[in-house]
This record gives sequence, structure tokens and C-alpha cells, in this order.
Amino acid sequence: MNEVLEKLPRHLLDLVIDQPYNEYTAQDHALWRYVMRQNVHYLGKVAHGSYTDGLKQTGVSIDRIPHMYGMNRILKEIGWAAVAVDGFIPPAAFMEFQAYKVLVIAADIRPISQIEYTPAPDIIHEAAGHAPIIADPEYAEYLRLFGEIGSKAFSSAANYSLYEAIRHLSILKTDPYTPQEKIVEAEENLSEKEMEIGELSEMSLIRNLHWWTVEYGLIGDLNKPGIYGAGLLSSIGESQNALQDNVKKIPYDINAKDYGFDITTMQPQLFVTPNFAHLTTVLRKFELSMAIKRGGIYGIKKAIASENDASCVYSSRLQVSGVFTNLIEEDNKLLYIQTTGPTTLNCNNKQLAGHGKDHHPHGFGSPVGMIKGIPSTPENLSESDLIKHKIEKGKACLIEFESGLKVEGTLISMHHEKGQLLLLSFRDCTVIFQDEVLFDPAWGVYDMAVGAEIISCFSGPADPDSYGLRFPVPKEKTHKIIHEEKRKRLFTYYGQLRDIREAKLSDVDPAGILEQLINNYPDDWLLAVEILEFAGKTGNKELARDANNYLDIIKKGHPEFSHLIENGKLL
Repeated sequence: MNEVLEKLPRHLLDLVIDQPYNEYTAQDHALWRYVMRQNVHYLGKVAHGSYTDGLKQTGVSIDRIPHMYGMNRILKEIGWAAVAVDGFIPPAAFMEFQAYKVLVIAADIRPISQIEYTPAPDIIHEAAGHAPIIADPEYAEYLRLFGEIGSKAFSSAANYSLYEAIRHLSILKTDPYTPQEKIVEAEENLSEKEMEIGELSEMSLIRNLHWWTVEYGLIGDLNKPGIYGAGLLSSIGESQNALQDNVKKIPYDINAKDYGFDITTMQPQLFVTPNFAHLTTVLRKFELSMAIKRGGIYGIKKAIASENDASCVYSSRLQVSGVFTNLIEEDNKLLYIQTTGPTTLNCNNKQLAGHGKDHHPHGFGSPVGMIKGIPSTPENLSESDLIKHKIEKGKACLIEFESGLKVEGTLISMHHEKGQLLLLSFRDCTVIFQDEVLFDPAWGVYDMAVGAEIISCFSGPADPDSYGLRFPVPKEKTHKIIHEEKRKRLFTYYGQLRDIREAKLSDVDPAGILEQLINNYPDDWLLAVEILEFAGKTGNKELARDANNYLDIIKKGHPEFSHLIENGKLL
């Protein structure tokens, strides 16, 4: 067992599936082999130096689709792991897996019609693209840090709808039997969702940075860069296109966040980083613009706009987790925060005893700021300090904030941790601001958060397990391709040739397989290329001649296959 996987939190495990290894066809394995052989041949000359060594270090096979169990046995040596998932998963979940040093590998493999580029994540993209490059320790740490920061980024309410539209389109496009009208309908739906986005959320911006580095990054000299992005390392078409002069090369900096991308086509521009250290520099710069670093009014407004679970951190280190719905501000100062629905109170990412959702089922509201007449920040007040200011357990007291907000009731408890005051709890309590009652005594015990300011806000709960966080498992599953019997017979021929090549079969004539192709499968170029390769290695000149002639016929009828066939002949 890979120890990295044992550390995964429960809310991520819902998205993990068993790799359907026995469902890969012999053609799928041949497709993998073709792409990998092309990649090793071409990328060995143009990819970042760690790519080729990384293939060996991460357990990625050239000849057949890798098994997740085998990869995990090898990945654990570099402190990473891999899990299988069903296609696109929510961006926040993807980022969090990355933060735990786990590669998310979409279990499906692209159809042969999309051998050069696929709009959906597949095992070629994930295993052959992402895995090898993480063998570089500096890049692996960048990837982990990106996940840690990205998982805290706020999405907008429209982002999840956009994600579902992208997922739906990718599922349709990777099913070779999807009617064209269904694809057109899904593309129109995606365009509509994109137009509804409005101002880009933190998640949208950081996903742009992810796309132009982790997925489609170039490295080195601007005029002669190398490839390190997984989308390029796993796409024989785009990796070759990427280095052409018609693709604009831009020095990578923070401005890449403003460049959107289209998953359905090759990219018109790419960004070049001088080295992996520069990637981290840019990421840290972006982090400074996020609510997790800015907090305050900015952060709470981001939390409200997300319409989802979020957390804010008081300067006392108290963390409030829930769905934020309101705030009170005055003269650019944050005075009060409010959640609606089940809320938890936490410190250092652990729920405080007695302050779970069952204790705050309807929401939580509390002031922010300095107490009037007390020069010290409230979180630094000891019990004796409070007594000096007539704030004493068991006695009625009035706390007035500099904002004018008033809390009046009988103090029943206080919560300190490591010298910091986090909470004051009252009974018979009234909270008033400018004649507006924010808390009524009839509502029960009032727990008041303590802190001069909100120093951080981030997406998701501080203690996911105690909060009961769950990422919704996508309702629409990737399609299990149902092949007709004739197609299944073709896969049998692929398997027979593989067994002959690997000396597992001796009683099947490859010439007979070629004859079946010629008579029944006039457009299957890949198996014919494999037959030609086998003929060349075994010195069977007659078989090589017949396979070549057949491939020439395919090229005339399907010129779009010509470069794939010629590239296959080179290996």
C-alpha cells in the first residue's frame, strides 16, 4: 500500500474509482503504445530533461496501459501516489488531491479518432503526461504547493455550472458513437455558460495559471524552449505544434492568469518559464492577491459570492466555517460577519469541542474589531485583563466596540488557546448595531468570536472531516463504450498480433490478420502499422510489402491518416 493514499481525507475518497483495467481493449493498448513510442522518440529531443528518466521512475510502461497498483508501488519511492477517477472532477477536488501529492488519473483512454489530441482527461494525458515530470523534486514541490493554494481558491456560483457543461461535452466527444447533433447542442450550452461567468473568480484565474504551466508549459530559452506541460507531453499532435513559429511564445509571469483557454482545440499561444523556481515565484505572487492572504471585507465578500462552504480566520486564530451570507461594514472597516445554516468554530483546522454544526445549526454572527476603551487587541486579553474592564464570568457586562456595536449579557465562559482569547459566551444576551438587533436573548446562548480583524478567508471548511464535507460525485458518468461484434473481432486481431510479438502465440499467421484487415476493416491504419513493424523486425519482406501496399491504399482514401502512418513507420 502506498502510504500517501492512507493520508487522503474521507471527502476525497468518494471520487476515487477502481481502474477498469479489464475493460481496456487490445486496440486501446496498441493506441497507448503508439502514442508512447512517438512521444519517447520525439519528446526525448524537445522535452525537459527529467521527462525520459521520469518515465522509468514513475512506473509508466511504453508497451501497455499502466496498472494503477504498479504505478503506486513505484510512485511511493518519490513520495507521490495515483488514483483513478471518472473523467473531469470538480476543480477544487483536483487541486486538493494535488496538495496531498496524489495524481488524479482519468481511467478512460481516448478513442483512436482522437489519438493526437483529446478534449477530455484520459489515462494517456494523466499517466504519460503528469507522472513522469513529477520525478523532478523542484517541479513536484511546485505541483504540491499549487494544489495547496488552489484548493483554497474561491469559485463563483456560476463556476460549478460551467464545470458540469465542460464535463458533459468532454464525455460526448470521447464517445465515438455520439451523434453530431448532441455534440453541437453541448457546445452551445457550454458557450452560454461561459458568457454567464462575468468577473473571473479566484478559481478561474488560478486555473488559467495551472493550464499555462502544469498543462501547457514550456521551459528554457524563449526562442528554443523545451516542453514540460502534461497536455503537451501526452499529445503527439500538440507537442509538435507547440514549438512551431505560428504558436506565440510569451515569457511566463502573473499576467498569464488573464489568458483563458479552450480545451477543444490547440492553443494559439504558450508561456515559457526560465526554470521551475520561477513558477513558484509567480504562484506566490498570485497567492498574495487571494482572499486567503487578504482577508477583511474583500475575503468575506468572496465567501458570500461563492454561495458555498467557506471559512474566515480571526486574528485570534479562531476559524468560522459555514455559508457566509452577510456582513456589516462602515468606512471600509469590517464590523460584523454572518453565516446562515450549520456552522462550525475551529482553531488550527480542528473543530472546537462543543462548537460543531449541532451547536450552531442556524448560523453564526459575530463582531469584528477593537473594544472601545481597551487599547490591547481583544485576542490578547487575559482573564485578569477582562476583569479589569468589568468583563467577568457569572456577571452581567456590556461590551461596546469602537464601531458602536454593543454586546450585553451575562458572561458564562471564555475560551483561551495558547494565550489567545478566542470566544466569549453569554446568556440573556442582546447584540445591537444602530438600533438593529443582531441577536435576541430568546435565541439562546450567544457565542462571540474574538479578534481585531479577519486575517484570512478561504474556500471550504477548516476541518473538513468534522464539518462533514463531501464533494458531489458527478451524476453523469463517462460512457462505457458498447462495441458491435465486428469491432470486437478487430480487437481480437490486435490481441493476437501483440501475443505474436511478445512470443505468446506461434500458431497465428500475421499475414492472415492483415488479410482480415484488408477485407473487413478498410480504415484501420494502426493495426496495419503494427503488422508492418513486426514484419520489419522479423525480416518478413513479403508481409512488409503487403502491409505497405495496404497502408498506401488507406492514405489515398483517408489522407488525414497519412502523417500518423508515416510517423508510425519511423519507429
